[in-house]
Amino acid sequence: MVSETVVIESALGVHLRPATAMCDQAVRFKSKIHFTYKDGKTANAKSVISILASGIRCGEQIEIVAEGPDEEEALRAIVKAFKESLMND
Repeated sequence: MVSETVVIESALGVHLRPATAMCDQAVRFKSKIHFTYKDGKTANAKSVISILASGIRCGEQIEIVAEGPDEEEALRAIVKAFKESLMND
């Protein structure tokens, strides 16, 4: 299992573009991928609906977790795509 914490710096929080970027990357990998937020809640990174339902706002942080045969590659790709999509706001 590998993980990385990401602080949401976008004024819009997690909206459709970053949710789609995360999901598009996550579904490419065999590993189970989710993120934890707000007092231990979890969201499935392979589901745009689950990501959007988390309601993550600017200034909050999430911990992206990957577990499985391609976990390191998955985590790198997801974090990169997610951060890049947030920078465009």
